[in-house]
Amino acid sequence: MDVMTAVLTRRSRHVLREPAPGDAEFAYLLGGAAAAPDHGNIRPWRWILLRGEDREALGASLASEVPPEQRDRVAGKTLRAPLMAALVFRPAVGHKVPEWEQMAAASSVAYGLMLLLHARGYGSIWRTGRLCESPAAYELLGLAPEERLLGSLDIGTPGGPEAPARRRIGDLADHVTTFTSRHAPAGV
Repeated sequence: MDVMTAVLTRRSRHVLREPAPGDAEFAYLLGGAAAAPDHGNIRPWRWILLRGEDREALGASLASEVPPEQRDRVAGKTLRAPLMAALVFRPAVGHKVPEWEQMAAASSVAYGLMLLLHARGYGSIWRTGRLCESPAAYELLGLAPEERLLGSLDIGTPGGPEAPARRRIGDLADHVTTFTSRHAPAGV
């Protein structure tokens, strides 16, 4: 699949089944995604992979923080795909590259990974929510004080209805400005 096709046909998939990529295949795809722009090659991110009972443990951890009537629903959210890959942002504190730029690098890796998964026939969906703010999840996953969970990718083989057709490329002219110096303020 060429890059433009991957970009225009990738969709978030809500129904994900086995198989999901194994650890070696995930590492291979991550190697490609890690080619994303990263000023200083800091790699201010890491991934935590959860499968099987580990997803259940995370679900129980998240459920422990909500009222009893919400626990089953919250716990079940970690079981929506065979692989849950949590993205941890770990900024290089005091580095010359500002934190916002490091965050952009981590985000770029996540999107690159989604495209590579799609090109391999896997589906994924980016999830945020309770996981990103949960003290219990941070403790269970062993995050350091300076680290933050940005979200997770639910990953598996797409099930359910087919993904929508290729996206149309719309007119984005109103989102692009071409600068010319003759429009610059006087004295510039």
